[in-house]
Amino acid sequence: MEKQRLRGELAAEYLGSMFLVMAAVSSMLFFTYVLESGKSLAILANAISVTFVLCVLIEMFGPVSGAHFNPVVTLVMALEKKVNAGKAALFVLVQTLGGLTGTAFTHLMFWSETGALFVVSENVRRYVYFGEVIGTFILVLAILMLVKAKSNHLPMMVGFLVGGQLMATSSTMFANPQVTIARMLTGTTSGIRPVDGLVFIAMQIIGALLAYAVYRLMFAQCDKEEGRG
Repeated sequence: MEKQRLRGELAAEYLGSMFLVMAAVSSMLFFTYVLESGKSLAILANAISVTFVLCVLIEMFGPVSGAHFNPVVTLVMALEKKVNAGKAALFVLVQTLGGLTGTAFTHLMFWSETGALFVVSENVRRYVYFGEVIGTFILVLAILMLVKAKSNHLPMMVGFLVGGQLMATSSTMFANPQVTIARMLTGTTSGIRPVDGLVFIAMQIIGALLAYAVYRLMFAQCDKEEGRG
């Protein structure tokens, strides 16, 4: 029974991560290469696409796995002891594989524009690294606080936050290591060259840990009182 449940959770994380990356990559590809729109319109379309898709994915898969789809979210949930270390490692693995599958499937959908399952990105994103600290910080803090409050609106709130920050951060809000890895392997405008991607991932981890530290500071007294109760 426990193994069956774990398989379900891993499947949810894999599929959610895959469709999240597909939304992020395919919307930029469609608007930029197929519709030949300007970059500003493509970014707006990307924000709307990610918002809508992420809301639905969290609503779908939240009851199964918690709908992390993001290694730094899994990291802070492990720190909160909501998932154990072994399950957290498996979540990160399937999230990364799901993201890579999302890139491959997107390239298949738009084969005439891409011509390959994977292409190492040459898209330079330097000097915007701090945006990833800010974007990841607010995302992780929001998730922790919404979970703490047992919000009934978590899917909508997180989706809106990600879409909004995509248009309000210098890095266009990756805030997710598996999405960053997946986007290293697309030659489209949504890609990121590996050297910048690795720095993005480091900034995301820093942002997540800072968010967790602030969260613990805000609720330390409440947790002590609950523990005494």
